[in-house]
Amino acid sequence: MLHDKSHSRVTAAYIAPFLIFVAVMTIEKSFALPGVYWYPLRFVLTLAAILLLSRPYISFRPSAPLASVMIGIAVLIIWVAPDQLFHYRHHWLFENSITGKATSSLPTDLQGNTVFLILRCISSFALVPVLEELFWRGWMMRWLIDRDFLKVPLGKYDTGAFWIVAVLFASEHGPYWEVGLAAGVIYNWWLVRTRNLADCILAHAVTNTLLCGWVLATGQWQYWL
Repeated sequence: MLHDKSHSRVTAAYIAPFLIFVAVMTIEKSFALPGVYWYPLRFVLTLAAILLLSRPYISFRPSAPLASVMIGIAVLIIWVAPDQLFHYRHHWLFENSITGKATSSLPTDLQGNTVFLILRCISSFALVPVLEELFWRGWMMRWLIDRDFLKVPLGKYDTGAFWIVAVLFASEHGPYWEVGLAAGVIYNWWLVRTRNLADCILAHAVTNTLLCGWVLATGQWQYWL
């Protein structure tokens, strides 16, 4: 019984922040609720879950920090360069009834709300990399190998688990699924290479930080779905 409780607690540490973030976002979008109120709620609840549940299981000590930064930069280039060079995003393969459209759900009034934008950026580079890496590569890549995922070392390679996680990671990015797939493959590979989730968190944080800068500098809000 004690083992079961301990295992459940560790599992919650890996998956709860992601599930809370997605649940609040789904409610917000499904009922067209005002983001100015709901995004801060999403931020606070997710941060609380990370601090109260996940923090003991997170390492912020990358084994290859410089390489992780370069990986993050490379993913950012992969994310935005195709659109800028080839302008294909509105093709039916990327915009359809399943993937949605590459348009931002951010209301125009919030695009000029400084407090909201600061909160959104902090969430993008400080919370999202943590909750996504915990869920996708910290938990699911191992859980797909063995339901008792703690028996599986971080970064253990399994073809099925590797590609399932990459495809699911791609699917959560809607009309950006193809660059999401590329990012998922790269982040998965980086975990296999480093066997250190902190390296993936750092790479992901660099990507998201630079994407925030790109969005704010160019006004291309569609990257914030």
